[in-house]
Amino acid sequence: MVLAGKTVVLCVTGGIAAYKAADLTSKLRHQGAAVRVLMTESATQFISPMTFETLSSNRVVVDTFDRNFAWEVEHVSLAKAADVFVIAPATANVIAKAAHGIADDMVTTTLLATKAPVVIAPAMNTGMYDNPVTQQNLETLRQRGFHIVDPAAGRLACGDTGRGKLADTPDLIWGIEKALTPQDMAGKRVLVTAGPTQEAMDPVRFLSNHSSGKQGYAVAARAAMRGAEVTLVSGPTALDTPNGVCRVDVVCARDMHEAVLARAETQDMIIKAAAVGDYRPAETASEKLKKGDGELTVTLARNPDILAELGQKKRPGQLLCGFAMETQNLLDNAADKLRRKNCDMLVANSLRDKGAGFQGDTNLATLLFADGKQETLPLMGKDALSDIILDRLLGLAGGV
Repeated sequence: MVLAGKTVVLCVTGGIAAYKAADLTSKLRHQGAAVRVLMTESATQFISPMTFETLSSNRVVVDTFDRNFAWEVEHVSLAKAADVFVIAPATANVIAKAAHGIADDMVTTTLLATKAPVVIAPAMNTGMYDNPVTQQNLETLRQRGFHIVDPAAGRLACGDTGRGKLADTPDLIWGIEKALTPQDMAGKRVLVTAGPTQEAMDPVRFLSNHSSGKQGYAVAARAAMRGAEVTLVSGPTALDTPNGVCRVDVVCARDMHEAVLARAETQDMIIKAAAVGDYRPAETASEKLKKGDGELTVTLARNPDILAELGQKKRPGQLLCGFAMETQNLLDNAADKLRRKNCDMLVANSLRDKGAGFQGDTNLATLLFADGKQETLPLMGKDALSDIILDRLLGLAGGV
């Protein structure tokens, strides 16, 4: 877990959304982080420091000149202790101070002293958020390397509707984890395919497979966390879109073929984790096929081979990674697929291996490379495997 053992200095400023910071504190603790809370005087009008002391098991600091603590320059010690510095909610006033280096309370003096990555989560009235001054201040902070977690849109406490609601806790945690994650894929454009395809027989029935999409979604999520610009072309799944990912929904193999090929040219890496149907019914009935007394024969037509076409059209410097799920002769079949499809890397696993099948949260894979090398990996979570896949592709990119 990214947050385990990390110290999060959480600054709560004076807005109605301050109460949401209590849930954030609780969730951070559940993920193994130590949380030190700073509050502005205005924030204490919305929620009690005792709430955060109970949730964090640490004293909350409000007054820069508080004498009731062990001797140390506290704003400096907290600035040094922070692995990540978070302001949530961040008012327009604090954002303006941060953008212009004003340090006149415990929050802003500690912010100015820290060398930790900084996450700012704005929360305010829509008019204040959309004001060009606020937007310019946020852009200034972005250019300085601050991580901004954009607010949500909806009905605000003041009765207005629009942007300005503090982002939900999962989105805040994602922003904090991203700030703690090396952005080694920044500037890379990555296309990932995931999930099954569904090939219609009639308006009711279709041919498909057991893919859940979990491995492809994990690859997309980790690439985005590491700074890549990620497009996820997904067949039908029950999974939520990962943070920071642009998702394109498709249903059948021909839809996926069109979506992928339309975007392929601009990508630095293409990772084909989807379980695409090789065949489809040659004809799709316009009405439901009724049960008869005899057998039903369905003629199948071959679907386009997306991976092979990508391999044929691969531009110089572009990396192509395929997947192979087999039930027999895993490495021989995978090596043949790698060669025929002109892949740079292929992730092979067997349905026969415990922990490596569809639907699960783990995988057991062997990585095969175009130069003939192979890397056998132990059983691991799909997130962990995703990071290894991305690491190896980055290594190949360094040699392109």
